[in-house]
Amino acid sequence: MSVLIKNGKVVTASESYIADVYVVGEKIAAIGKSLGVKADKVIDATDKLVLPGGIDPHVHLDMPFMGTYSSDDYETGTRAALHGGTTMVIDFILQTQGDSLANALKTWQGKSKGKAIGDYSYHMAVTDFNDDVAKEVVHMIKKEGISSFKTFMAYKGALMIDDGQMVALMKVVQKNGGLVTVHATNGDMIDTLIAKNKALGNRAPIYHYLSQPEVTEAEASARFTDMLHYTDCPGYIVHMTCEGALNAVRRATQRNQKVFVETCTQYLMLDASLYEQDFEGAKWVMSPPLREKKDQTALWSGINQGLVQVVGTDHCPFMWEQKQMGKDDFSKIPNGHPGIEHRMELLYSEGVRKGKISLTKFVEVTSTNASKIFGMYPKKGTIAIGSDADLVIFDPDKEHTISAKTHHMNCDYSAYEGKQVTGKTETVLLRGALAIEQGECKLKAGHGQFVARGKTSKVI
Repeated sequence: MSVLIKNGKVVTASESYIADVYVVGEKIAAIGKSLGVKADKVIDATDKLVLPGGIDPHVHLDMPFMGTYSSDDYETGTRAALHGGTTMVIDFILQTQGDSLANALKTWQGKSKGKAIGDYSYHMAVTDFNDDVAKEVVHMIKKEGISSFKTFMAYKGALMIDDGQMVALMKVVQKNGGLVTVHATNGDMIDTLIAKNKALGNRAPIYHYLSQPEVTEAEASARFTDMLHYTDCPGYIVHMTCEGALNAVRRATQRNQKVFVETCTQYLMLDASLYEQDFEGAKWVMSPPLREKKDQTALWSGINQGLVQVVGTDHCPFMWEQKQMGKDDFSKIPNGHPGIEHRMELLYSEGVRKGKISLTKFVEVTSTNASKIFGMYPKKGTIAIGSDADLVIFDPDKEHTISAKTHHMNCDYSAYEGKQVTGKTETVLLRGALAIEQGECKLKAGHGQFVARGKTSKVI
């Protein structure tokens, strides 16, 4: 199939210009003005933006957590992502403590193969590091196309590894061209505060927030950067929420260190006042929790300063009934919220339209930087001849309202219910195939492909 997108404003991480984009099969074949080519399908993109397909490097699909599972699986989750202009996601495989990485990979392959509509890849979460797992890490990088390894500095007894294991993992990953990512919060401090609040009878959702103060994230972020510096390993902090953690990374630059940082849409737009709504605040119980207005300011500034390279979602939705598990105990509320569908529209409306970030920076943080950091560039994350034809035709002026009644995520509430947004995904191509048109998904389960990733770098 061939597709000609005419007269759109093509936007990459470095420039924007009016041009036609010609797609043949799965690849971009030509870019230029008034291309004299014939195509099976012609799309008029006049007054529209033509963007690289979004890459969300932080999602949790069909994930086991706190005795239940996240409510979006690979089919519903990647479909919702496509509706919002995200053509690829990177999910997290969770190693079971005491078991192998190979078995964890098989489990997640069973969740994704034949179900994913959009493209996908995996991070491997290492929750039990030892000599045997070290050998598996090398195999994952060299044979399986999985080059990023998630670690947790919290959730002791389930996901957390200690600092000695962290350093040992970093040494193996550094030697073999991979990347270590981290959930950077001080688990011991948090566990102590949770126990203290519960002992005092404090059970409402706001105590989830009060049990994870900014210092728990700032301290862990600084410790992680120190371990990276010691091992010379590339590193990436996921879902950063606060000024204190960002300052830890800023200090690391003073010793000429580069640490990659991801924040999420919710931390740029929502704040901790939402926890003051009795149990309704459970909708926004996630870890780390929402922070303060001053932290939003710091994160937007961090994006423009080049300290924050990626905006993901940490999409981990639960139905309202699942959230009820913590009705009488905030520590039993499943952590996570739905966000995969509206990331690009929200960031455009709040960021570009309001002058907080440029249009090229928008493309950087929603697509290109993730592709570069996680070893997929220029196959993914840009509009260039030979790149995958993952393309979004985006109406920059269309106003719409976010609601659970109209979203495509498998979740019966929205974290942004009733929010007015300007800018909407109109048409989406995934590897040259028409994925979204006139609000309908044209692809079936199983269309999505696993994307094997190459070596990472300390620079982008």
